[in-house]
Formats: sequence, C-alpha cells, structure tokens
Amino acid sequence: MRFFQDLSLSALTAGFVAVLVGFTSSVAIVFQAAQAFQATPEQITSWMWALGLGMGLCSAIPSLWLRKPVMVAWSTPGAAVLATAGLAGGFSMAEAVGAFLVCAALITLAGATGWFERVMNRIPMEIASALLAGVLARFGIEAFAAAQTALPLVLLMLGTYLVARRLAPRYAVVLTLAAAVAYAAARGQMAWSAVAFEFALPQFTAPQFTWSAAVSLALPLFVVTMASQNLPGVAVMRATGYQMPVSRLITVTGLATLVLAPFGAFALNFSAITAAICMGPEAHENPHRRYTAAVSCGALYVVIGIFGAVVTGLLTAFPRELVVAIAGLALLSTIGSGLHAALREEPHREAALITFLVTLSGVVIAGVGSAFWGVVAGSLALLVQEFARRPAARVR
Repeated sequence: MRFFQDLSLSALTAGFVAVLVGFTSSVAIVFQAAQAFQATPEQITSWMWALGLGMGLCSAIPSLWLRKPVMVAWSTPGAAVLATAGLAGGFSMAEAVGAFLVCAALITLAGATGWFERVMNRIPMEIASALLAGVLARFGIEAFAAAQTALPLVLLMLGTYLVARRLAPRYAVVLTLAAAVAYAAARGQMAWSAVAFEFALPQFTAPQFTWSAAVSLALPLFVVTMASQNLPGVAVMRATGYQMPVSRLITVTGLATLVLAPFGAFALNFSAITAAICMGPEAHENPHRRYTAAVSCGALYVVIGIFGAVVTGLLTAFPRELVVAIAGLALLSTIGSGLHAALREEPHREAALITFLVTLSGVVIAGVGSAFWGVVAGSLALLVQEFARRPAARVR
C-alpha cells in the first residue's frame, strides 16, 4: 500500500505531536462545556468517543483519498462559548444536542453552497500567510516562556532541537520529544496516576429543539467555528501550498457533526495549529508525503475515541511545559515561512503586518477570536491602501 511506503518516522511523530498539542491544550475546555449541560461521567466519555471518531475519520479518510494533509479538529472556541452560554442559560443536554444539530446543518449549508470558499478566495496570500504566522506565533512565544517554570527542561529541548537540526534535520522534533519525555520521566514529572483503563461507550441523547438554544448556543457556535477555526484552517492550507476542495471538506465536517452530535460531537472543523504541524517541513521534506502525518494523527484520534479515558490519561500525563515547548519548536519553520511570505511584497507588507499583530494580540470581540479580526483589519488596511493608490495613478 502506498501509504506505508510514504510513511516516515518524522511524519508519524508529527501526527503524535499534533494530537498531543491539540488534545492537551483544550480538552479541559471540552470537559467544562459538557459539565455546563449537567453531563454525567458516561456522557462526557461519550463526547470524547464522538469527537475522537469524528476528528479521526474526517482527517484520515480525506487525506488518504486526496494524498494531501486534511486536518480536522473540534471547535475549541466553540467549546468555550458552550461552557459560558450553557451555564448562563441553564440548558439541558437534550437542548444542547438540538443546538449542535442546528449548527451542523448551518456548516453543511456553508459547504454545500460554496459561499465560504468564495470569501476565502478573495483574501490575498500575504494576508493569509500573516494570519498563519499570527496564529502560530503565540505557541512560539509560549515555548520560550515555559522556561520561567521549567528552565532545565526547555534548555534541554532547545539544545537537542538545534543540534538535531544540524545533524539530522528530518528527525529534529522526534529526538527533541524523546529527550524531553526521558527527562520528565527521570524526574518523576509524568502524571501516570491520571491513566484509567476503560473503554469509551457512546451515549445517545435525543435532541430537543428550542428557539432559545438555537439563538444562544447554535448561532454563536456556528459563527466562532467558521470565523475562528475554519478561516485560519483554510489560511494554513493555502499558506503551506495545498489547494484543497474546501467546500466539499466543510460539507463533510458538517455531515459528520450531524451524525455524531447526539453522542456529543458539538462541532467539527478545520484545524490550524495542528494542521501547521502536519503540513510543515518538519513532518516530511517532501510535501507530497506529508499526508501520512495527517493520517497518523487521524488514526490516533480514533484510538482516543475508542479507548477514551485510557488515552486521555496518557496524553494529560505530560507536563504542560513539555507540551507547549514541543509545539513551539515544531512550528518554528512554519512561523518563519509564514512571516517571509507575508512581508515579502512591499505593496501588501503593511496590511499583512497589521493582520499579524491583530491576530497575535488574542483580542476577542463579540465572542469572535483574533484570527477573524486580524483578517478584517488587514483587509480594511489593504482596501484603504489600494483606494489611495488608484487616484494617485490617475493623476500621473
């Protein structure tokens, strides 16, 4: 099979790092969202089952089909919206599931009509690259900020990474992760007590549709998923040179959410951070073989869904500093490439810089994250600059 011929240790490691970073950085928010609807422990486990299977299959199958890295994740800002709105509105789990289905229908409609892809086609590559760099730069900053609480670990990881980049660049992240895990294990910093051996079982919840849940849960969930997740996700694809059937893939995520929503899959969408890990040169030097990293990531997500608490405990056993440091180091090349592409052309440089800074700021307005507002600010800056240039050209 061609997949196994194309698979490499670096791609497999990129898939694992993507799962490690994506899971540990936001799983607590998903738990909070479930608890906001008075979820039982069995229902929380079902959420992990549904989300794991949804993310895994929506990543692995299209990646194998297209031979390109398709990365799907849960909506982290969406989970934050649900955690807040769920507590404030006192919604039941049945009402929440009804809202998930409404959101899934809207995502499917956005993909089937192609309107979202048409909007993305009008965003210049410089703006998209600046958006990518702004989204990822926060992880680069956090990687070095982790030295405040774990200086020896971060120095070990940085030193290993730099030496490996010089001697074995394809395996720099692999060797860095191995050294970090060995150090943390030797120091007793791995929280093995979090591991519980049990399978995840799906729990079906019949939906209940109400206007209040549609307005308070479904619409905000749809808006933040499209603006804060799918938009930067498409930007990562294009900034890394991959042309994908965006509308069809969004339709797939919407349909998958429709099927899995009664079991707890609140919203599936393109990923940005983990996508950059699997689409960048650290995954494989050959862009045509990086799809194996996405397939590996998808397979691991499916394992998370099936084994639930076991894998949850294993992934959360890693020290936080190790997770943020390996994420930042794995994304260094992609951040640099994004900045280079964003600032390369002088006519778009200032607009791209505005996009980068607004995105990096992390500002949240009206519940929508900085990725969306970065594109808005950069596009407005570009519009003003283009408008100012045209009269000047006519005067000449």
